[in-house]
Amino acid sequence: MTGIVQIGKTMVSIKDVAKHAGVAISTVSKVLNNYPNVSEETKKKVNQAVEELNFVPNTVAAALSSKQSGRVALLLNLGNVSQAVDEIYMQYIAGTIGKAVELNLDVITIFDSMLKNRSLEEVVRYLRSQSITGLIIFGMSKEDKVLHRLIDAQLFKIVTVDAPLVNAASSAIWIDQAAAQYDVAKKTLMENEGKRVLYLAGKKNGYVSEERLKGMKRLAEEEGLSLLIRNGEFSELLARNLTFRYAKKRNIVVCASDLMAIGAMRALIEMDIFRPVCGFDGITLMGYAGKQMNTVKQDFKRIASEAVVELKRLLDGGEGKQIILDYELVRMQYMDVII
Repeated sequence: MTGIVQIGKTMVSIKDVAKHAGVAISTVSKVLNNYPNVSEETKKKVNQAVEELNFVPNTVAAALSSKQSGRVALLLNLGNVSQAVDEIYMQYIAGTIGKAVELNLDVITIFDSMLKNRSLEEVVRYLRSQSITGLIIFGMSKEDKVLHRLIDAQLFKIVTVDAPLVNAASSAIWIDQAAAQYDVAKKTLMENEGKRVLYLAGKKNGYVSEERLKGMKRLAEEEGLSLLIRNGEFSELLARNLTFRYAKKRNIVVCASDLMAIGAMRALIEMDIFRPVCGFDGITLMGYAGKQMNTVKQDFKRIASEAVVELKRLLDGGEGKQIILDYELVRMQYMDVII
């Protein structure tokens, strides 16, 4: 890799970095491109030289000096995605690419596994080596420490989906998770009898799960519900098992995702007992669950499209902000999803 960038009146090249670090030019190239078999000591020297000289690879420098916004990366967390809900990610990808083409932005898709176990410095080098100037992050959790540090560093323009992280260089976009959970649960409650509710929450320490739980607790307080909360981890299997264990003594089952609602409904059918169940997201598979269920329908393609529009605004010099989109309460059934 060759590189050059102008700092004031000084031109810094990869040769300067090599000289500053006391290594060969080829060694600098290997470090910048994350080649294996480079010692940690050598990496440290090269990275320190890159930082001290404020060196940027030529591909990035060209993007920064042109009138183009640069390259956009779509970062997906597929670690816990099952085939049943990959339609959400396909809609995210379709929405992102469609709007990026419309706005004349170059977009690539990368996955969290490509950045796993890397330091912030390594992640920054990787993104810069790909000429990336902006990111849209889907599926980020509170445990993604490097991504949190990346957002805090404000080195790139970033839009997070379903993670309320905002600063001068970063925006967040999602629906009002707490209100949506409150609304779908209340609708199900009003349509049925009973005050004993089993609530299958999502992942512990998750941004979405935390907000949805707030909405459910608010409803429980207002309506005087007996609320039993268990973490279903967005797993169909775990929700199924929890339903087998607790549903007999509950009147209603509220789930923080459609996938868990499907697991709960299938368990109830096997137990041969009726309990109203509601979900969250509006995935197509809900129509095949065997019974109609209320759910919160999100327009994932639109969310991704709006995220691209917001990222373009940031790349053009805008300040970060939080964007709240609307949602719809629907009752999913088989005839709604077949073509």
